[in-house]
Amino acid sequence: SFPSTFLSNNNQSSTTPVQSVSTPSALASASASLPSVSNSIVTSGISELKSSSGSRKARVLYDYDAANSSELSLLADEVITVYSIPGMDSDWLMGERGNQKGKVPITYLELLN
Repeated sequence: SFPSTFLSNNNQSSTTPVQSVSTPSALASASASLPSVSNSIVTSGISELKSSSGSRKARVLYDYDAANSSELSLLADEVITVYSIPGMDSDWLMGERGNQKGKVPITYLELLN
């Protein structure tokens, strides 16, 4: 009975790579549909942002290094003021910290009430 157990384990390990190969493609197709879902969440977040007093606080989830002078570098766990600007890419908000101002990626933020 040991060889048959060994053979069944061998069969399982030979199907495991197939599953791990199909899993990333399943994840890729799932993540391909996620942006539309997250965009609707982002859009509703921006609508809330516009309907409130024009700006609100956001907690930074991850460190972010500004790619250029139009962006604001962020440190995880800091709280900044954010607001939207008409015509700006919906993946970005304007962020302010003290007298510093710049674009910040909305995916790095948790909007607070």
